[in-house]
Amino acid sequence: MPINRQSLKQDGFTGFRPLGDLDINRIPQKPGIFAVLQPEGFRPQFLARSTAGIFKKKDPTLKADALAAEWVDGADVLYVGKAGPGSKGNRGLRRQIQEFVDFGKGKPPGHWDGRLIWQLAAAGSLIVAWKELPVERLSAAEAGYHAAFVEDHGRLPFANLVQSRVNAG
Repeated sequence: MPINRQSLKQDGFTGFRPLGDLDINRIPQKPGIFAVLQPEGFRPQFLARSTAGIFKKKDPTLKADALAAEWVDGADVLYVGKAGPGSKGNRGLRRQIQEFVDFGKGKPPGHWDGRLIWQLAAAGSLIVAWKELPVERLSAAEAGYHAAFVEDHGRLPFANLVQSRVNAG
């Protein structure tokens, strides 16, 4: 099944809110998977500098040709990530997505997954959707969405630079 807006809705994803006017309190606090999608009619324009925060003294900015090489024409989905409970059980989707948005506003992140999102002009118009999942299914679900996207498009979503895999055994 292709990974797109329609298939995500059919698979139980909810939200589908623009990043720029997200009401963080409407996002569940439970673990799950989230996806960033482009809105209808979106055309990628790359910023010369990323709006994202510096991570371990590394600037997340890439050159325009490197960004263009990652872009996947015809794909709704730009990024798929997971939100676990954290070591203290207080993370989940709400906190993960809030940190992701804060990262795009220049705050230093705990990691820099999805950083290419923040070098797109009009990133605030991008759509975020989520699906609650039990912790034990997170890694397999993320790996499954990545694998399905690769099967469809021959590569990962634009801002996923590393394919998630589940170790057998």
